[in-house]
Amino acid sequence: MKIDILTLFPNMFDGFLNESIIKRARDKNQVEINVYNIRDYSTNKHKKVDDYGFGGGRGMVLMPQPIFDAVESLKTDDSYVILMTPQGEKYNQKMAYTLKDKKHIIIICGHYEGFDERIRSLADIEISIGDYVLTGGEIPSMVITDSIVRLLDGVITKESYELESFNDELLDYPVYTKPVDFRGMKVPEVLLSGHHKNINEWRHNEQIKRTQARRPDLLEKR
Repeated sequence: MKIDILTLFPNMFDGFLNESIIKRARDKNQVEINVYNIRDYSTNKHKKVDDYGFGGGRGMVLMPQPIFDAVESLKTDDSYVILMTPQGEKYNQKMAYTLKDKKHIIIICGHYEGFDERIRSLADIEISIGDYVLTGGEIPSMVITDSIVRLLDGVITKESYELESFNDELLDYPVYTKPVDFRGMKVPEVLLSGHHKNINEWRHNEQIKRTQARRPDLLEKR
């Protein structure tokens, strides 16, 4: 898989790309991730990428030319273009599973007050990571990238993500490690029993209980 990210602040991705699971996946050539500075595609002699919006209003608006040129220079027949915006479809785990099967993803990070409406025509999908507004699309693009990469074959074990939260519309079950008794809080006896059938039943019941208490909306979907 190849992921190309278009941003005004490429340095924001330095730590993200060079630590932990993302770094290992890149080192093993399980994914190629490139970050491009939108300013490099501006035809303005001062590399200007934004201007005031027609009709007045607050803030600066990203102009279409640099973003159109950037996307068109990277796009192939296999490309899938994502526009990060608070107005987009709310992201979830099902979308992550869908996106992991794409061969090439281009992510456009918005910034400032917004972007010229015509930029929307470039996108195959508009995505929001939640009902709140951030200063730009950089952090959301990292969220999308991280959630996709960890699902790619060989990046982490299949077992690690198959029973995670949101699979089968359930939250994850509680997990414990040593010591067995920490400040009076004890590991449930069933987990110490070695009886795998009972352990699996307990975990499933705990998933249902936890989902009911914290995210009953997921059970309604289920």
